[in-house]
Amino acid sequence: MRELTCIICPNGCALLAEQTDAGILVSGNRCPRGEEFAGSELTHPMRTIAGTVRTIFPEMPVAPVRVSAEIPKERIFDVMRQINAAVIETRMSRGDVVIADVLGLGVDVIVTGDVK
Repeated sequence: MRELTCIICPNGCALLAEQTDAGILVSGNRCPRGEEFAGSELTHPMRTIAGTVRTIFPEMPVAPVRVSAEIPKERIFDVMRQINAAVIETRMSRGDVVIADVLGLGVDVIVTGDVK
């Protein structure tokens, strides 16, 4: 039995989830999305992350970035190492790719603000 707080909607339901032979049993959810959230948390948790990447521009020494889609929770630190090692050397606009297909996960690291 695991206690979880659903982060899918603003309700923030306190969930109890248990994996059994019959499947995943969830209680405490006020909507069906809580059941889906608990199921994915027990079997394959995913996360979205954001951070900053260094630039070569003195007027903007770092630029905000995020991943373009969710990544496996267990790969967060690996992706953050790639983000921390990156340096932006060209002017970029919001949505431009800083790191394509980071670690082969099928997810890009994109800039979320203009680097002008």
